[in-house]
This record gives sequence, C-alpha cells and structure tokens, in this order.
Amino acid sequence: QVQLVESGGGLVQAGGSLRLSCAASGRTLSSYRMGWFRQAPGKEREFVARISWNGGSTYYTNSVKGRFTISRDNAKNTVYLQMESLKPEDTAVYHCAAATRGYDYDTWGQGTQVTVSS
Repeated sequence: QVQLVESGGGLVQAGGSLRLSCAASGRTLSSYRMGWFRQAPGKEREFVARISWNGGSTYYTNSVKGRFTISRDNAKNTVYLQMESLKPEDTAVYHCAAATRGYDYDTWGQGTQVTVSS
C-alpha cells in the first residue's frame, strides 16, 4: 500500500510562488495517475491538476491554467505542483492523490496548507 505525504505549503503574498511536493512510500508511484486537489474553508474539495503515469499527459482546472504546473519524478517517487502568480482565492489545503486501482483516486495524503495574503 502506498502512503503519500505532502509538503511545501506556507504563507505567501499574492503574486508569489510555491512548490508543493508529494512523496510516496510503500510502493512506487510510477504506474499511477496522480492528482492534486484542494479544499478551502467552507467549500467542497475541488480538482486542481492531474498527470499521467509517465508524465506525458497533464490536465488542469481552468482557474489555475497558465499558473500551475504539475510534474513528476518517478525515480524519486515524487509528484510536484509548481504554483506561480498565486491569488488569495488559491488559499486552501492541498492534497495529492493516487489512482492505484483504476480511474478513481483512492489514496490520499494528509494535505498541506497554502495561504495567500492580499
């Protein structure tokens, strides 16, 4: 069973950047589609980005296109989310997730807090 641990969150001013990391242990991530999700206070969890098992395909929600970049290093068993031009509305707990047994994401990390001040 794979375990996921996110890191890299913090407090940043609007317009700033952060890079989130999602490190896996227990099993290799190399065959899994991976995603990033976020949940703001009082809101439902929303999809942010996903990446195919080999990094060849990525997809983003409209609100982060052109600002966020998802990538992976299978040799390091890690997935990243580079966030640029951050906005206050990006404030949320960010979770990474793995789809280990099919289409649905079934393995989740505990999350890392991102706070963007105006």
